[in-house]
Amino acid sequence: MVGGHSGSFIAPELIEHGAGAIDCVVRGEGEVITPRVLEARRDAKLSTLPGVVTQDGQGPAPTLLDDLDRFLPARDLAHKRHKYFIGVLDPCASAELTRGCPWDCSFCSAWTFYGRSYRKSSPEQAAEDLASIREPNVFLVDDVAFIHPEHGFAIGQELERRRVRKQYYLETRCDVLIKNKELFAYWKKLGLFYMFLGLEALDEEALKLHRKRITPGENFKALEIAREIGLTVAVNIIADCDWDERRFELVREWAMTVPEIVHLTVATPYPGTEIWFTDARRLATRDYRLFDVAHAVLPTRMPLDKFYAELVKTQDILNRKHLGWGAIPKYGFPAVRALMRGQTNYVKMLWKFARVVNQNRQYADHQRPVTYEMRPPKPAVAKPDPAELFVHLPARLQKPTASGTAAG
Repeated sequence: MVGGHSGSFIAPELIEHGAGAIDCVVRGEGEVITPRVLEARRDAKLSTLPGVVTQDGQGPAPTLLDDLDRFLPARDLAHKRHKYFIGVLDPCASAELTRGCPWDCSFCSAWTFYGRSYRKSSPEQAAEDLASIREPNVFLVDDVAFIHPEHGFAIGQELERRRVRKQYYLETRCDVLIKNKELFAYWKKLGLFYMFLGLEALDEEALKLHRKRITPGENFKALEIAREIGLTVAVNIIADCDWDERRFELVREWAMTVPEIVHLTVATPYPGTEIWFTDARRLATRDYRLFDVAHAVLPTRMPLDKFYAELVKTQDILNRKHLGWGAIPKYGFPAVRALMRGQTNYVKMLWKFARVVNQNRQYADHQRPVTYEMRPPKPAVAKPDPAELFVHLPARLQKPTASGTAAG
C-alpha cells in the first residue's frame, strides 16, 4: 500500500511503475480508510473503497477526516526518533494543530490536496499531545500556523496549565504574522524559536504570478515584526527558470542585507499544483528524480550549466553567511547542547552542503538514464477542471447524494 501527499496526485502512474509490486495507492487522507484497506487487502472490493486505486480500477472520492482529535500520532512506532531534526532543533518531534490551507498559491498543492478546507484540533487534545512528546523540540507541521488567533491562544493556555516547556518550529504566512503579532509574541514566551516564512519573491510581479495575495511591503513588515519578537526566521525565494545573472545577483545583494536565513528553491510545476496544468507542457524533462525543487525541470533562459552555476553560487554565499564563523554566537550553543545529548544530526549536516549543492552534480543529473518518467501532461489550460485539480473536492463543488448530504 502506497499513500501520501505526492502519491495522491499520480496514483495510476505509481501503479503502472510498480509493475505489480504495489497492491494499491490510497489517495487523500489515510486515517479513516487505512483500516478498511487492511481488512480488504485480498478482497476484490478493495478497488471500490473511497480513495483507493488498484490495477483493477478505483473507488469513489476519498473521505476527509471529520475530527482531528480522533487519531493521535503513534510515535512509539518510530524506532529512530533521535534521527529526526530540523536545523539546531535536534532531536525534534512533529505535531499537528491544524490541517489544510484556505489560500490558493499557484505553485502549491496543499490547497488542492485538502480542497481548501481548514480544520482544527481541540486546544485540550493539542496540548495533551504536545505534553506527551518526550523530545525537547517540536516541529508544528501545520500548513499555515495560527490562522485563527483564538485557537492559538487557547492551546497556549492549555500548555501553560500543563507546564509544558519545549522549543517550537513552525511555518506561516507573512500576512498571518502581521495580523496576529500578539499571538506569535505569546508563543515566543512558550518556546517558539524558529519560524519559516514563504516570501517566495521580492517583487510585486512575481508575487502576483505566484498568487500570494500579498505585497512586498507586507512581506518586509512581517520580517520586522519577527525581529522585534526575537524569532529566528528562515525565508524562501523561488528561483524562476527565466532568471538571468542579474536577477541572481539582486537576490544575493538583498539576502546579505537581512539577518534572516534565506533559502532558494527552483520553480517546479509539481503534479497537483495549478502550474502543472498551465506550465507543464513546457517541461524540459519528465524524470521523477529531478522534481525536487533543486533541479530545473522547465527551460532556462541561461544555458542550463550557467543556471546551476548561479544557483549554487547564491546558495553557497548564503550558506556561508549563516553557517560560517559569524553564526557561532547564535547557533553555537544549541549545537553544543545537542552534542552533549549525543545528538549529532545538525553538526553532521554542516559538512554535507558541498555534496548536496553542487553545480556539476546537478547538471550531470540531467544526463543520467531515466528510470521513471512522468506521463506527458495534458494540453495547457487557463482554468483546470476541479475534478482533476483537487484530491478532496471542496464542499461547494461536491454533488449532493440521495440523502441530501455531500459525498466524499
